[in-house]
Amino acid sequence: MNEKLKVGIIGATGMVGQRFLTLLENHPYFEVVLLAASARSAGKTYEEALGGRWKLADPMPAKFAKMTVYDAEGDFDKIVNTVDFVFCAVNMKKDEIKALEEKYAKAEVPVVSNNSANRGTDDVPMVIPEINDEHLAIIASQRKRLGTTRGFIAVKPNCSIQSYIGMLTPLRKYGIEQVFVCTYQAISGAGKTFNEWPEMIDNVIPYIGGEEEKSEQEPLKIWGKIVDGKIVKADDTVFSAQCIRVPVTDGHTAAVFVKFKNKPTKEQILADWKNFSGKPQEYKLPSAPEQFITYFEEDNRPQAKLDRGIYGGMGVTAGRLREDVIFDYKFVGLSHNTLRGAAGGAVLIAELLAKEGYITKK
Repeated sequence: MNEKLKVGIIGATGMVGQRFLTLLENHPYFEVVLLAASARSAGKTYEEALGGRWKLADPMPAKFAKMTVYDAEGDFDKIVNTVDFVFCAVNMKKDEIKALEEKYAKAEVPVVSNNSANRGTDDVPMVIPEINDEHLAIIASQRKRLGTTRGFIAVKPNCSIQSYIGMLTPLRKYGIEQVFVCTYQAISGAGKTFNEWPEMIDNVIPYIGGEEEKSEQEPLKIWGKIVDGKIVKADDTVFSAQCIRVPVTDGHTAAVFVKFKNKPTKEQILADWKNFSGKPQEYKLPSAPEQFITYFEEDNRPQAKLDRGIYGGMGVTAGRLREDVIFDYKFVGLSHNTLRGAAGGAVLIAELLAKEGYITKK
């Protein structure tokens, strides 16, 4: 890419916004030229707006500390005239997020969103680049609806499903009928650290608002097909999910149980996982893991602390594949929730969009 695309981070002060900055500090495709957040942060430097609330183990990149933070709504005109596209990771009500993202898209600014507000919109692609890159073709229909030539919205799916949907996708050829999954989700998924959430220490909370519904529906959209300008969900698999918050900093773990129409062998499954790759690997995108799925033979892996950082947190890991007495097989999956599952996943989508010409210089 000859000249870097100018990007703005909408929601730069939150944990995901912070993660975007660590990932984009020296990105070969993108240059962060603008930070935006709520009105209460506007006019302050990024450092001042955070007020000591930097939540990541990685240090704040010095190049962003003195940048002025803009109001995502009040400084709208300034923002859309400065950037080629935006990443969106705001903490607002769902209907407000939906309206804000559409406003940017209609102003001819592509939006790559980390939020859930537009995931259910049937002409908005919800993409894991290795799995359903063909859904980007829906952007033409969305632009027609929005009345735009450049602007559109693309979204990243829920962070927890990424700990197992990658493993299930290459097995669809065997006819996946039922999936039961129990996820064990890190506190950073709630945008928290242990300092802010001491009640999570030595604790497990068996409820995460809205998470089970997302876990049961979003895989069906990812596996869906484009029909008459809409993404129609797959209807050949039933998902049941239980989502639990556990005292882990980063990394969502999933215990997965699968029933097939045509049961494969364990060897077939392991070969399918090893050989599964997609456009990110083909294009050698900057954020793409060399190996999408890594399988561990050891009984005690994958572990969040040991394995969440594989390929810079962009790979997913699996282990403990074995036959089950009720379902056909069970296994354990793991993904880094703020990297592959959040900011990193969104950056990978943007890289693919740029590579395929959906996001261009103004």
